[in-house]
Amino acid sequence: MSPSHPTEMSSYAEKLIRGRRATRAFRPDPVPAETLRAVFALAGAAPSNSNTQPWQVEVVSGAVRDRLADALRTAHAERRTTVDFPYHENMYSPTQQRRRAAFGAELYGALGIGQDDHAARAAYDAESLSFYGAPHVAFLFTAGDAGARTAADVGIYAQTLLLSMTAYGLDSCPQGLLSFYADTVRGELGIDGGKLLMGISFGYADETAPVNHITTGRAALDATTTFHS
Repeated sequence: MSPSHPTEMSSYAEKLIRGRRATRAFRPDPVPAETLRAVFALAGAAPSNSNTQPWQVEVVSGAVRDRLADALRTAHAERRTTVDFPYHENMYSPTQQRRRAAFGAELYGALGIGQDDHAARAAYDAESLSFYGAPHVAFLFTAGDAGARTAADVGIYAQTLLLSMTAYGLDSCPQGLLSFYADTVRGELGIDGGKLLMGISFGYADETAPVNHITTGRAALDATTTFHS
């Protein structure tokens, strides 16, 4: 068979990768402990430079999850941001900014929030610090020097984890905003060191929530990828 022809595995990959989507409303039902261990064990198969595996993962549930959500909302209200990886609005190109704007219009439209209703948008952002109601959240830290190459490895782990969750029937949402309060997360979890790259809220989607039915477009292949020969 020619390598260009689809295989049985490619059909599974299509279903898995295209079936994953960001979930922003969850049911409170917890994920069984054995499923949690299976999902994170599978994610640990992610590749990394020289097999260094420079990720430290903190999975938070139950009473600790509730206490952390309260602490994050308080830190947000008091504007106590601590960002390990710098973020600024002008890091995006004009093309990327247009994509962000299109996504924002779709997201807030599904929530019934107007384009100029800045107060409602801010309130929704604050509420997202409760992990969109998910019963679990995973915080992904980089270990060691935590430069760009290390962060890239943790990013590879993150995508592997998201696909592992999808394969096990779980829904998820990677949340960059959670990384804006790195010291709060470290303090509540009793962690020394490491740089917080992101948090991933996960559990089971509330399928009745309109926000879970929005679809995001993707750029055409030729807009992002060049084949040289």
